[in-house]
Amino acid sequence: MTTMRTQAYSLLTAAVVFATTWSFAQPTRDTIVFRDIELDKDSPARMVELNIPSGNSLIQGFVYKANGGQKHPTLLLLHGYPGNERHLDLAQAVRTHGWNVIYFDYRGSWGSQGQFSFANSVEDVANVVRYCGRYQDSLQIDTSRIALFGHSMGGWVCLKALAQLPSVKKGFALSVWNIYDDFKNMKNTSQIDTLADEYFVLNTHAKDIYRPVIQHLAYYNLVNDVKAMSDKQIAMLDEHPYNKEIADSLRASNRSYFEYQVWKTDHAFTNRRASLMNFLIAFLDR
Repeated sequence: MTTMRTQAYSLLTAAVVFATTWSFAQPTRDTIVFRDIELDKDSPARMVELNIPSGNSLIQGFVYKANGGQKHPTLLLLHGYPGNERHLDLAQAVRTHGWNVIYFDYRGSWGSQGQFSFANSVEDVANVVRYCGRYQDSLQIDTSRIALFGHSMGGWVCLKALAQLPSVKKGFALSVWNIYDDFKNMKNTSQIDTLADEYFVLNTHAKDIYRPVIQHLAYYNLVNDVKAMSDKQIAMLDEHPYNKEIADSLRASNRSYFEYQVWKTDHAFTNRRASLMNFLIAFLDR
């Protein structure tokens, strides 16, 4: 009897832990099924290369266009610093789910024209959204259903841009780089002037990338933007608990939908790709 009671208690405990870990209606799934599709004869799924104006520059990108001639909801994929992980497996999964996906390289990164900076990257998102509106017919974009997905630095860009774009109502921030927290204790720019260049794919010296952070710290503090995101649907997913202050602030002010989870994995979510795909798609379906 004691053994049975212990087993029942263990099962109940596991069920409670499982339920509290996921607030979505469906539990974590570690598999995802792809099926071949019959291409629409008049408007097949395909990839289209894009040259998108931003500032006085052109940034490089492409769209994975969903199958079919109707306008599709569209996800913008915002890469990290410098952007080695592009999450194109997520893009393919989201496209099979009926969404367009646009990937692009910020100004000054990976061959895109212009000067790289964190602030310029946020502005690039706004310009890509504007581009979606201009070419909504040819690219078959439903401009009322544009969402953002950002990883690491791209997660910071995602939330920062979400606060500035009234027309974009949904953002998924994966493992946000809290830029403010990393630099808040630096007293002057001389501490970063000795930094060496980190990445040849960024056309700006590291000290010129970080100096504006020290000079304008308040801009980089996402907590200052939470009220502007109160009507947005937001999901945050981390591999560590260090973004709790941002998450708590967003949750406290949110009037629409907010979800925050921490998973045991690495920064790239290497071993949780199927679960990540399912989490993202469930969020986009809301």
